[in-house]
Amino acid sequence: MPDPGLSPARSSLPEAAARFGAYVLADAAARARDVQAATGGPAPVPAAPAASTPLAPPAPLAPPAAPASPAPLPVDVTVPGAGTSGADLGRLLRGPSGLGTASLRLVPRAEPPVPVDPTVTPTPTPGIPIPGLYFHPVPEPDPVRVEEVSRRIKAWALDEVDLYPDDWEEQFDGFSVGRYMVACHPDAPTVDHLMLATRLMVAENAVDDCYCEDHGGSPVGLGERLLLAHTALDPLHTTQEYQPPWAESLRSDAPRRAYRSAMEYFLREAGASQADRFRHDMARLHMGYLAEAAWAQQDRVPEVWEYLAMRQFNNFRPCPTITDTVGGYELPADLHAQPAMQRVIALASNATTIVNDLYSYTKELASPGRHLNLPVVIAERESRSDREAYLKAVEVHNELMRDFETEAAALAAACPVPTALRFLRGVAAWVDGNHYWHQTNTYRYSLPDFW
Repeated sequence: MPDPGLSPARSSLPEAAARFGAYVLADAAARARDVQAATGGPAPVPAAPAASTPLAPPAPLAPPAAPASPAPLPVDVTVPGAGTSGADLGRLLRGPSGLGTASLRLVPRAEPPVPVDPTVTPTPTPGIPIPGLYFHPVPEPDPVRVEEVSRRIKAWALDEVDLYPDDWEEQFDGFSVGRYMVACHPDAPTVDHLMLATRLMVAENAVDDCYCEDHGGSPVGLGERLLLAHTALDPLHTTQEYQPPWAESLRSDAPRRAYRSAMEYFLREAGASQADRFRHDMARLHMGYLAEAAWAQQDRVPEVWEYLAMRQFNNFRPCPTITDTVGGYELPADLHAQPAMQRVIALASNATTIVNDLYSYTKELASPGRHLNLPVVIAERESRSDREAYLKAVEVHNELMRDFETEAAALAAACPVPTALRFLRGVAAWVDGNHYWHQTNTYRYSLPDFW
């Protein structure tokens, strides 16, 4: 019998999409049958949810109990001006702009002409974008939502988790996290959903600052601190005798309190696979922290490729990867795990992190000690001037961005499942919002004089 040879290579994305579509239809039919059997009549149409009171603070940590279905996140209180207008909906449907993004949009992109009123002087966007950097401008984030998120996150930081002392208040305000998260999540249905991302962002920065960087951080003993902090996200399952000291350890310092509280809020909305995905990405982040700490202890500048490998772990990935939870929907685990989706997420996260390297360059040069960032590593390892190294880092970012958009467009064409398309648009929106925040945060960042 002749050897049939290898089967033709094919993508598993269409198969995964078909399985998901069949699952959705079967699940909907089963739910309808269950309702009909229980009531003796047709399945009822759900009523519109009523406005709710704000979220209560997380309950005190208790020993693990039998798992229960998480309560759905309450519908947000009405925020004037925070609804999705026709213009906002059109912008969301159009999706991102730029090379390779046409198939990420649900309708053809057609920018309407903007009427100009000669009597009105427009308010300029603060900050100067890096010359030559490939990015997409975004509209100014909704000021009402920005104000509400900023108010809530400060109350959480001060009153719920006692995150920082009084003399850090200016730095906390200067971080402008409300503007950051509103810009990055334009499709969040409510402020409550935006707060899921905002608390996690603030908690992650507290760990970075207090364990690794500016506020008492050190590479010495970092692994132990990160491991214990990670148990606030991925709980310890131990004996009754040793559970209380672990629970007490989560209250022992600000970063762990912040991780624990932010994660408890997140679990009220996230599905099981979304929560596990986030824990995995945070473990990636912590592993990246440890690689950078090892270089600091060795007083070693890595090769450029080694630095980029570290930055694929020590990067923003936990933020865009929760875009579906913040958007109030779920990308199925089977689609999230596809290699093509993982590549898109990795490229987006790598590009956004190089944006941080570029905008924080002068800030880090002015800080004590040697801070590794892509321009510094390129200058050292490729014997380039500071200017040449910085401009080379801009080129690296631009290539990553264009690869992200090309791969995302190909994935959207291969897997046109609505949740996958929305997730890809959400990641693209996060990439654009991240650049907007870095460009406009003149409290933290300024550009080098290389042009």
